[in-house]
Amino acid sequence: MGARIEQVEVRVFATLDWTTKDSDGHTHPGPERRAEHALLTVRDGDGAEGHCLCSGEALRPSVLDGFVRKVVIGEDPFMRERVWNRLYRMQRGSGGQLTDRAIGYLDQALWDLAGRKLGAPVWQLLGGARSTVPAYASTMCGDDIEGGLRTPEDYGRFAEALVATGYSAVKLHTWMPPVPGAPDPDMDARACAAVREAVGPDVPLMLDANHWYTRTQALALGRALQQLDYYWYEEPMEEASTSSYRWLAEQLEIPVIGPETAFGRVHTRAEWIAQGACDIVRVGVNDTGGITPAMKIVHLADAFNMDAEVHGGGSGNLAILGAMENGRWYERGLLHPHFDYDAVPPHLNSAVDPIDEHGNVQMPEAPGLGDDLCFEHIEENIVARW
Repeated sequence: MGARIEQVEVRVFATLDWTTKDSDGHTHPGPERRAEHALLTVRDGDGAEGHCLCSGEALRPSVLDGFVRKVVIGEDPFMRERVWNRLYRMQRGSGGQLTDRAIGYLDQALWDLAGRKLGAPVWQLLGGARSTVPAYASTMCGDDIEGGLRTPEDYGRFAEALVATGYSAVKLHTWMPPVPGAPDPDMDARACAAVREAVGPDVPLMLDANHWYTRTQALALGRALQQLDYYWYEEPMEEASTSSYRWLAEQLEIPVIGPETAFGRVHTRAEWIAQGACDIVRVGVNDTGGITPAMKIVHLADAFNMDAEVHGGGSGNLAILGAMENGRWYERGLLHPHFDYDAVPPHLNSAVDPIDEHGNVQMPEAPGLGDDLCFEHIEENIVARW
C-alpha cells in the first residue's frame, strides 16, 4: 500500500499585483498594489507535496472541511479519477458551495504531487504530444484609458505591436459595461477591422464578444468577421442557450467556438457537439473542474475530428496543451498597452510561460505542473491558513 494523503492546506499570502477590476469584474491595468493570493497544498505520508495556486474563497474552510477533506484524507493520491468523481457527485447536494473551480484546484494539486513524486512534468504524465506551443496574444477588455484600448485605432496599434513582439495570432476582448454604450456590435466590428488593417491579411485573428448580444446582433457581427477573415468567433451570446448557438453556427462560415462558461463540463460540450452548436470546442482547467475532466473533453473533441482550444493560461492549461495535438495555441494574457504581463510577482521565482523569439511557449521541464513558487516569500507573508 502506498502513502496516503494526510493533509490538505490553504495558505493565503500577501503579494503584489498590477491590475484592477471594474464594477463588472473585468480586468484592467492598475498601479502596483498589495494583493492576496492563495496556495493549495496536498501532502502524503511520504512527505510528498502537490501545489496549486487557487482562490482562497473557493476553498474556504467550510468547503475544505465539509467536502474536500472528507474525500481525500486517507486516499491514495494517485487515485485522481476516483477523487474527482466522488467530489463531482457531492456537488449536487452542496448548495453551490462546492464549485468546479474548487474541485479543479484539488485535481491540479494531485497531478502536481504525482509529477513531483515521479520526477516528471505533468504534460508528459498526460501522454506528451509536444514540448512547445505557439502563443496567441489575448487582450484585456476595452476601456476609456488614454493610450489604452479606448478606440478601434488603439486596438489596431496594439495588435501591430503584439505581432512585432512575436505573437503568431491575436484575440480581441472588446468593450463591456461599465464602459458607456457597451456592448456595441458596430463598435466591435470597427475594432476588428482596424486590427485586420494593422496586421495585414496573414495573421490569424479572433474575437471574444463576451456573451451579451441577441441572435440578430450576433449574426451581424459574425458576418462582419467573416468579411475580415477572422479565425474564430467566441461567446457572442449567453451560452445557456445551446439552440441559439446552433442557429448561429448554421448560418456562419466562420468557426464558432464554445462553450466557455456554460456549466456541465464534458456533458455540456458533448451536447454542443451533437447539436452542431460549435465548430471548435472550448476547454480549460478552471472552466471544467481540473485537468482530469479537461482531458476527457480534449479526447471527446478528437473523436469528432474537432479542435479543442484551451481557454486561459497558467500551468494547468499548459500541461493539457503539452498532451494534445488538436489545439493550435496557448492563450497568453490578458494583455494591455499599459500592463507588463512579464513582470513576475514576488511569490514566483519565474513565470511558467515566457514567450521566445519565435512566439512560442516551452513546456515546463520541472517535475509537476512547473510553477516556480517562491515558498520563502509565501511563508513570510502569510495572512491566513486553514
